[in-house]
Amino acid sequence: MDLKINDKVELKKTHPCGSKEWLVLRIGMDIKLRCLGCGHEIMAPRRKVEKSIRKIITEEENA
Repeated sequence: MDLKINDKVELKKTHPCGSKEWLVLRIGMDIKLRCLGCGHEIMAPRRKVEKSIRKIITEEENA
């Protein structure tokens, strides 16, 4: 999966705050995400995050 820093991703499951959109902050063996609804940050293994992504909203699409 081709993720870049500052990409927005939509996850399959809804966060408890009600948002599905997350911002990619760090990429490596683990991926760090920030919820765009409440600002909560998580760091999870790449494999787990890639399985839970529904779609990628790239930085170019946001401009």
